[in-house]
Amino acid sequence: MQDLLTAVALLLIIEGILPFLSPRTLRKALFAIVQQNDKSLRWTGLASMLTGVALLYLIRQGGI
Repeated sequence: MQDLLTAVALLLIIEGILPFLSPRTLRKALFAIVQQNDKSLRWTGLASMLTGVALLYLIRQGGI
């Protein structure tokens, strides 16, 4: 449970960096995301999840 809460805390920290440093850039990025079609968003989400799983695997195996 501690690992899960640590992961959520890190997610919140990382997600808060861009709006804190450059709200205008965040608005532009969100506007670009809204204009993408569902298929593109799904593929981007899948790629992100697979990258996260691979990175987690490497970290847990001591590869990084």
